[in-house]
Amino acid sequence: MTTATASDVLATTPARRRRYLASARIHLVNLPLSLGMPWLILGSAFVVNLIIFSMIPTDGVGDRTTGGIMSIYIFTLIARVVSMTQSFPFALGLSVTRRDFFAGLSLVIVVESAAQGLVLTVLRAIESASNGWGIDMTFFGVLFLVQDNWFLQWVLYTVPFLLLSYLAVLFGTVYKRFGQLGMWVVIVGSVLVGGAAAILLTWSRSWGVVGRFFSETAPLTLFAGYPAILAVLFAGVAWLLLRRATP
Repeated sequence: MTTATASDVLATTPARRRRYLASARIHLVNLPLSLGMPWLILGSAFVVNLIIFSMIPTDGVGDRTTGGIMSIYIFTLIARVVSMTQSFPFALGLSVTRRDFFAGLSLVIVVESAAQGLVLTVLRAIESASNGWGIDMTFFGVLFLVQDNWFLQWVLYTVPFLLLSYLAVLFGTVYKRFGQLGMWVVIVGSVLVGGAAAILLTWSRSWGVVGRFFSETAPLTLFAGYPAILAVLFAGVAWLLLRRATP
């Protein structure tokens, strides 16, 4: 499974580790897309919000918090799907094994997620120290993600990157394994399952229970603990499918 594959990067022979690193370099070919595009979108959203709030008096708006930080997570998912579908046939064309491909991909995902989480943590600290960039604007410090401990703050920023990256890898693997039909089955099936769950919750009058779950669960558990478990699950399923996927 994925956890074992990730540990193999450190635990196997030097020759195999070199293959993993070589595979990781293949994924860096799409770095301007997989890493650059989400940050370009985030930077654009930040500049737009900065201009808008700079034109509004600080006493003119009660809540000056934006949700622009979510854009980097959304576009990370999109960029990773595109990168995955492009790099897989390219790697196999270079005689890279599926195991080496997935190990290299996991290495890139973990390093990129950790680095992006660190950058967001630093930007959050600058935002706090500068009184919201001098205009009392909250862009990086979304209330339900704010932590006093910098390490916990980094974890809360990092884990969602891992979750969405492995979700993207799973989508890309489904596409490579089953084609467009498989993707549509997954999408339509997810919509149907979500709709059935909503109907069941409405029929049983259980929306209050759902609301209490989200409001009473600690942010660290809700946005780091559960997503970490899902990331491992998505990665494991993706690996199982990738073993039989074709370019």
